[in-house]
Amino acid sequence: MEFLQTILEVLKRTAPGFLEATVLTLQVTAVALVLGTLLGLVFALMKISKSKVLQAIANTYIMIIRGTPLIVQIMFLYFGITAIVILDAFWAGAIALGIHNGAYIAEIFRGAIQSIDKGQREASMALGMTRGQSMKRIIFPQALKRSIPPLGNQFIITLKDSSLVYIISVSELFAVANRDAAQSYQPFETYLVVALYYLVLVMIFTAILRWYEGRLNVDK
Repeated sequence: MEFLQTILEVLKRTAPGFLEATVLTLQVTAVALVLGTLLGLVFALMKISKSKVLQAIANTYIMIIRGTPLIVQIMFLYFGITAIVILDAFWAGAIALGIHNGAYIAEIFRGAIQSIDKGQREASMALGMTRGQSMKRIIFPQALKRSIPPLGNQFIITLKDSSLVYIISVSELFAVANRDAAQSYQPFETYLVVALYYLVLVMIFTAILRWYEGRLNVDK
């Protein structure tokens, strides 16, 4: 009972700072998801193209990003980006997170596109469509529906991975929790509370994704 009371006290004390940090966490996640989705689509199309050069570029990007730790990429890209363009930690961190997720989203899109029956592409081209028109009108709409579940999982992973941008001094949830734990000398209670914040955010994301998947099933 005393422990529960302590947790409630920590919740009340940290609420203003954590709520502000939650907004920043969602902003970082949103920017990273938009950038990652765009990069993922571009590199997926490059990987399935007939050009060996484009395939090589896409394969190299995916191999490097998936083969190195995210925290290393954040530090590397942060210092690399800010050495060329003056950006604050928020934008540098969001861009680094977007580039990281782009590699995984590229593989999601590639798999979804290649899962569509080749006969549909052949039939559309037999009707006079170009390869690009066939992709835009026939293949990609179906592939997008198939990619929603794995994309949803990747979006949730991105939300949780956003905690790593604390390393470049972005004041998101985990960074604020670190500061509060050091100041209050209640690390266990503080990290438990911030874990609850992340859990609630993930539950909200999951509910939205399930609702959207349900809408897609109804529209079939």
